Amino acid sequence: MAARAEAGGPVRFSTIGYLPEARKVATVVGSEAENEFLVRDANSGEEVFRGPLSPVDAQPAPGGEARVMLADFSALDRAGRYRLVVEGGSESPEFEIDSAVYNWPYYLAARAMYLWRCGCAVEGNFAGHTFRQEACHLHDGYLDYVGGPAGARKESVGGWHDAGDYNKYTVNGAFTAGMMLTAWEHFGDRLAGLKLDIPKSKNDVPDVLDEVRWELEWLFTMQAENGRVHHKLSTLEFGGIVMPQEETARRYFSPWSSAATADFAAVMAKAARIYARFDGPFSRRCLAAAEKSYNFLQAHPQDHRPELSAFSTGAYASPDADDRLWAAAELYETTGNHVYLRDMEQRLRAIEGNGERSAMVDIDWDWGNVRNLGTFTYLLSQREGRDRQLVARVGEDAIRAADAIVDTARTHPYGRTLGSKYYWGCNGTVARQTINLHVAEKLTGDRRYRATMLDALHHLFGRNPFGRSYVTGLGQRPPQMPHDRRISGDEVESPWPGYLVGGPWPKAIDWYDVEEDYRTNEIAINWNGALIYALAAFVEPESFEASIAAARRAARRDADTNRTHHER
Repeated sequence: MAARAEAGGPVRFSTIGYLPEARKVATVVGSEAENEFLVRDANSGEEVFRGPLSPVDAQPAPGGEARVMLADFSALDRAGRYRLVVEGGSESPEFEIDSAVYNWPYYLAARAMYLWRCGCAVEGNFAGHTFRQEACHLHDGYLDYVGGPAGARKESVGGWHDAGDYNKYTVNGAFTAGMMLTAWEHFGDRLAGLKLDIPKSKNDVPDVLDEVRWELEWLFTMQAENGRVHHKLSTLEFGGIVMPQEETARRYFSPWSSAATADFAAVMAKAARIYARFDGPFSRRCLAAAEKSYNFLQAHPQDHRPELSAFSTGAYASPDADDRLWAAAELYETTGNHVYLRDMEQRLRAIEGNGERSAMVDIDWDWGNVRNLGTFTYLLSQREGRDRQLVARVGEDAIRAADAIVDTARTHPYGRTLGSKYYWGCNGTVARQTINLHVAEKLTGDRRYRATMLDALHHLFGRNPFGRSYVTGLGQRPPQMPHDRRISGDEVESPWPGYLVGGPWPKAIDWYDVEEDYRTNEIAINWNGALIYALAAFVEPESFEASIAAARRAARRDADTNRTHHER
C-alpha cells in the first residue's frame, strides 16, 4: 500500500480563500500552549484581526489529532490577502478575501468538462503547461452485444469520458448533465455570460449549455429505435495507462436498462425546456426523444437490469424507481401534462408510505439514487395542479434533510457536511449536498443554508485533515497524481486542472495521492458536475473576465509553489 497523502501545516482552512461576507473558520491542530490566533496582512505584515482559539463543540477529531481548536475570523470582511498565525509561531499560507474568489475555480472545473471530451481533439494551457489530446475513439461503437451482426457499427462518437478511464456510461452521463442543467436553472443569471474558452464560445448560447450539449448529442446515440436506451458504451475490459487516442480496443454498446432509459428521458426533458429559448429545433428533438423513452418505460414497467456479463468495466447498475420518478418530474415540468404529474405523485406517495424509508428527500445521494433531482424539480415547480398537501410534506422533508446537513457541518471539526461517512467518491457527495442546501434556502430564505454550502466548499479546498485542496490545479498542495490515464499518458508533469478527486475512505485519514489508488484519488464526471453546481452559486459575473485573466497570470507562480511543497 502506498503511503497516505502528506498533511499540510497545523492550520487547515479554505486555501482558495473566502467571500467577504462568508463565515470564516479554520481548524487548528496544535499543542495545549496554543490559545490565541491572529490574522496579518500578507503584504504589510500588519495585524488586522485577533481572537481566541475555541474548542470543538462535539465530534472528536477524525484524524486522531490530540487537540483540535477552531479559529473564527468571520468578522474580517475586508478584501485583501492574509495569513493566519497561531500563538507559538505556526503560520498558514496566504489566502484571499474577495468577492470573486470562486470565479477561477468555477472556470477550471467547468472547463475540465471540455478537456474530458471524447471523439475530438482538445487543448488547454495552464500554469505554463499545455494539455492536449488528439481525436479519439472515432469508431464508437460496435453492436455485437445488442443483437447486431458481429463487427457491425453504429455512430456513437462524442460525449465525455466518464472518469479516470475512457468509457461512457448513460446513467452517470445523464446524471452529470442533469446536475449541470440544474445549476443553470438555479443560477443561470450568474452563468449566462461566462466564457469557458470552448470551441463555441463566440456563439449566442451560454458556454455551460454548449458544453452540456456535447454530452446530450452523444446520449441521443444511445437510444434505440423503440425508445429503450443502451446502458453503456465500453471496452470489454478497462484499458491501459495511455492517452485516449492510443486506446484502440473495440468499444461496444451494452444491452439496455430501465434505469438508463429513465435517466435519458429525464435529462432530455429537462434539456428541452432549457434550450427552448436558444435552439427550438434542438429543444423539440430533446422532448421527442424523452417522450419516446418514457412511453417505452410505461409499456415495460418492470425493473430491467442490464446484461453486462461480457463486460468488466463500470456497472452503474441500480434499481430504477428513482430514475423513473426523475423522468416523470422533468416531463411534467417541461410539458405540464398531468399524465406525468400523476406518475410523479404516485411515486412520491409510495415512498412516503414505505415505513422506515419514508423520507422523500435524501441527504446522501449519487448516481445510484437520483430521486432528489426529480423531487426538487417537483418541489420548486410553479405549475398548477400539484397536490398541495403532498408539496407541503415534500417541502418539510427537504428542510429536514437540509437542517441535518447544517447540524452535521456545525459539529464536525472540519465543517464536513457528510460527517463521518467515508466511501468511494464521498467528496462528490459533499459537493452535491449543496443542492439540498440551496433548495432549502429557496423555500425558507434562511441564510444558514448558504453558509453551509460554503462550509462544504471550504472543506474541499483545504479545511480537512490534510490541509490540502482536493481539486487539481486549485488551492494549496492540490492532488498531484490523480487516477487519470492522461497524466501518465501525456508528457506533462502536472495533472490536468479542475478535477475533484474522490476523497478519503474508509477513514478520514485514508487518502493516497498516487495514481494507482483509484479508490481515493480517481476523478469522475459526477463529482465534477456536483462541484460545478456548488461553485456556480458563488460566481461573481461582473468581475469574471478580469479575475480569470489575473488568475492565469498567477497560475505558473502558484503551481511552482505547490510543486515545491509537494516535493518536500
